[in-house]
Amino acid sequence: MISFLDKAVLQFDRALQTLVPHAANASRPSPAVAFEEANLTTQERRHSSGLMRINHTGEVCAQALYAGQATTAKLPAVREEMEHAADEEIDHLVWCEQRLYDLGSKPSILNPLFYGASFLIGAGAGLISDKLSLGFVAATEDQVCLHLQQHMATLPVEDEKSKAVLSQMHMDEAKHKAMALDAGGYEFPKPIMAIMTQVSKVMTTSTYRI
Repeated sequence: MISFLDKAVLQFDRALQTLVPHAANASRPSPAVAFEEANLTTQERRHSSGLMRINHTGEVCAQALYAGQATTAKLPAVREEMEHAADEEIDHLVWCEQRLYDLGSKPSILNPLFYGASFLIGAGAGLISDKLSLGFVAATEDQVCLHLQQHMATLPVEDEKSKAVLSQMHMDEAKHKAMALDAGGYEFPKPIMAIMTQVSKVMTTSTYRI
């Protein structure tokens, strides 16, 4: 059985991989490699960078959320599902980070703050119940899918590299949502989803520029 200290060390290592640039490694190649770099204007490059920064921070939050939930999940099967989903999200994290640097930009300086907040939310949900924890995953992934759809629609037409990354992320996130619901996750009512949408705007507005 894994001790509390072992769990703490593992979670500290995951936090470092998430927050330290170039520390994490993807298990799959970035979908962006199949496309040539577009000749974007300064304004288009700035807009693509802002959107990819939002998505990168979203993946930072996802890593923290899953880490927190895996730490407090009561059923081993649920813990394993959380850890597997977190591993897949690492690909997204690395792809977004690579794309940011390719665009001449960098991740948000607010990432440590969002990581800490998301870890506490995930751990808190896991302490209450696995059903709530899984439901929170499903609701969060639903919000992420909406953001990805909006971003794909507003990216510069020529930026096919960023669009390829977001398209694959959208497919993966939809799969994670279905996984959480199939595992018995609670389906949040619309009023709660509306509140989550407003909260997510704090992250998207702040990280678009910084």
